[in-house]
Formats: sequence, structure tokens, C-alpha cells
Amino acid sequence: MNKTATIQARIDPSVKSKAQRILNKLNISMSEAVSLFLTQVSLTNGIPFEIKIPNNLTEETLRKSENGEDLHEVSDVNKLFEELKN
Repeated sequence: MNKTATIQARIDPSVKSKAQRILNKLNISMSEAVSLFLTQVSLTNGIPFEIKIPNNLTEETLRKSENGEDLHEVSDVNKLFEELKN
């Protein structure tokens, strides 16, 4: 398929930088990633993932998490799985 259309988008530089690091690890260019996303939009006839507005509890939990509040720590992964079983 001949790729001749151009898209320009403004995005927060930190979001772009973080995404670029991840895409580099996946050996995918930013252009390929955008193309993959738009292809999925076209194939699914919508956004290819669920988008929701968080409820009050989720919003508050995310805010606290981002601020390092009310975090639960475990010494290792095995302890985490033990706690999750209970």
C-alpha cells in the first residue's frame, strides 16, 4: 500500500519521550505505531481499547498513588502473591 498521507499532532514532550523509549525496545517507529493504531481504529470501527472516566474512588486512588501516598510494599514477589491469595 502506498503511504502518502501525512498526520501532524501536538503531544506532551514527556509522553512522546516515554513512548519513544518503549517503541525503540519493540523496534517499532513512532510512525509505525501511529499507523498500527489507526489501522485498528479502522478495523474495529472505533477506539481499539476501552476508555472510561474514572469514578471518584479510582480517581482518588490514582492521585494518592502518584503522590506516593497509601502505598503497600512487600519484600518480594512471592510475598505479594501470598498476600493476594488471602
